[in-house]
Amino acid sequence: MLEAMKPERGGRGGFVPTVGHEGHGPERGPSQLTLCPFPPPPCRALIPLFDSSTGLLLLTGKVMTQCLTEGRSLGVALVPRPALDVMACEVMRALQLSDSGAIVPISVLVPRKSTQEFHKDLFPDSAGSVPGASAQAWWAGDDGQVSLTLSPSLASKGAFLLLSLPGPSSSFRHLQGTVLHRSTHITNLRGLSLTTPGECDGFCANRLFVAAPLLSAGGQVAVWELSKPGRLADAAAMPTIQNGAPVSDLCWDPFDPRRLAIAGEDARIRLWRLGPEGLQETLLEPESVLRGHSEKVYSIRFHPLAADILASSSFDMSVRIWDLGNGKEAMKLDGHRDQIFSLAWSPDGRRLATVSKDGKVRVYDPRMGPEPLQEGPGPEGGRGARIVWVCGGNFLLVSGFDCRSERQLSLYGAESVSAGPLAVLGLDVAPSTLIPFYDPDTSLVFLTGKGDTRVFVYEIVPEAPFFLECNSFISNEPHKGLQFLPKTECDIREAEVARALRLRQGALEPLAFRVPRVKKDFFQDDLFPPTAISWEPALSAEAWLLGQDGQHRRLSLQPKGMVPVSEAPKEPPSRKYVPSSVYLEEKSDEQKKEELLNAMVAKLGNRDDPLPQDSFEGVDDEEWVRGAKAYRDSYHIRRDPHRLSSPTPFHLSGRKAPRGALGWPLLASQPLSFCLPRTNPGAIAFLLLPKQTHSHGADVHPAAPQTPFSLRASFWATTSRRRLPSGS
Repeated sequence: MLEAMKPERGGRGGFVPTVGHEGHGPERGPSQLTLCPFPPPPCRALIPLFDSSTGLLLLTGKVMTQCLTEGRSLGVALVPRPALDVMACEVMRALQLSDSGAIVPISVLVPRKSTQEFHKDLFPDSAGSVPGASAQAWWAGDDGQVSLTLSPSLASKGAFLLLSLPGPSSSFRHLQGTVLHRSTHITNLRGLSLTTPGECDGFCANRLFVAAPLLSAGGQVAVWELSKPGRLADAAAMPTIQNGAPVSDLCWDPFDPRRLAIAGEDARIRLWRLGPEGLQETLLEPESVLRGHSEKVYSIRFHPLAADILASSSFDMSVRIWDLGNGKEAMKLDGHRDQIFSLAWSPDGRRLATVSKDGKVRVYDPRMGPEPLQEGPGPEGGRGARIVWVCGGNFLLVSGFDCRSERQLSLYGAESVSAGPLAVLGLDVAPSTLIPFYDPDTSLVFLTGKGDTRVFVYEIVPEAPFFLECNSFISNEPHKGLQFLPKTECDIREAEVARALRLRQGALEPLAFRVPRVKKDFFQDDLFPPTAISWEPALSAEAWLLGQDGQHRRLSLQPKGMVPVSEAPKEPPSRKYVPSSVYLEEKSDEQKKEELLNAMVAKLGNRDDPLPQDSFEGVDDEEWVRGAKAYRDSYHIRRDPHRLSSPTPFHLSGRKAPRGALGWPLLASQPLSFCLPRTNPGAIAFLLLPKQTHSHGADVHPAAPQTPFSLRASFWATTSRRRLPSGS
């Protein structure tokens, strides 16, 4: 039975749908749906609303007033299933638009005795709001589906739990980002520039140095050494690079870690070289200056394989390629009709891709001509974009904005840019452009923006669904930028697949991305394939300009003494632990008590264990008698007016007394000056004193007569006749 209810003045109203048949008797016609006891609706076409998950059919029509509504209905729409109140057994909800201008919710409930549990028979998994395949994948025959469950217990951590996600899952999905210890940080960074253009990463880093523009006039750039972490001195005493013009972008030479290229707003690119010891003094004159652009330079990128090749983009809507060997322009690329947001070299160094404000993605072969080889649609928003080559140069990844200012990722085929993106992934709404950092060894892309507190991580695969989400790194404080170091800087033994530098307002923090692994004693060869030696050029600038190509040599990251995990011996599966219920079911109450008692005794110590004094050697009885006699003659007795009226004997009690211990009672009626016999200078005597006394030298004075005494031991050394320190 179903109950349909809508809010009414003064209470609830409802109806019960019933199924009947045309005619009577054995010749009755097909079944039909009627709503009783109301009269039939006027002759108008009914609008069917069908829920494929439950098989429920809701019929309605315009200007209908029967059963559900008080006024005339202008239209009805179903509410998505995730909005249903599943604990109230609401299986369907419709929104009615009435002629009075109101939207009235209508709920369809199934009566159940218990509303404290989830009824899975009423709420099967239904279609989700995430597409199962792209348009291109559907045309290719992919019928992937995404379903969601409405169970509150499964969806407690989020709005809904997506099930049956198409495609494989990433082996890096449990990636963990960790800020390293504070001893590795560079702190007290002052005067950092906050006005770098959106096309600039904010700062740049290599395995030796970090460079960042400062806020002071003249385009000053600070350089810090990664090998010298800690608190920096005041900015006034720090040497800088005087660029002479506001900095728009900066980049380290990948093959010369001491050469820094800085693009300025004066349309010039200056090359600076640091000394063998780093930046020890302020630099005023650059090594060389590149002139050719007529407007502000936005981006500069070194060639990934050839030495002394640099590409730059400017607001004059041109891309120029420079030969740094002679400091001259070698090529010029045209075809842009608006500002160039970003440019990127392909991994093989043959092609150059750009994304611009005119909404186009272009691919060039600089050695073939100045016009683009391909041109396709880019991001719709004009707020900024970035481009990077992924998957061995077979795809292009573009981060940008859509028409609603939502940040999104678009993946293009490198050979089919004109056909548009293969996949588009929306992320969030934020003002800063996502800057992608791609790791070719793991196919991971890290994305973050200036002022963000989150680093998105995705694995890019060359087939649908293309984007495999991994754990994101989230911080409490925003950062100004992120830069990744070469793979050789990672801690391979800790399964660290990426090492980054995170620039905050006043500190530079190393950030490690690690994959949790059980067998860390083995080299994780599935995570660390041979990496490219990217710090060595594969060919010269002259060779590349003449049309030659090359590739980097490869380096194994396997540490010495570590065996690859693929060669590790196979261990039979074993049960890691046995539930306590197994033991509790097999043992009686008496056994439990006995185990508890044994555990308590074990903590306190075994009563049968020998005592420390059992190992003492002591002296012979005859020697002790002679020593006692000499001792009795050596001590002195003083009379005291406050002494006790009657002698009170005290005896050693408790555990076994050591051999040679004092065998007669000590009388506390008289103050004693106590010495040990010289015949056994290594022995220690116990002097029993009243609790309420104090000692002055070797004299003991009782505090009050006829007072119960508590014994305490005062230890004396016979060699010096001085009291030992407390605890001796």
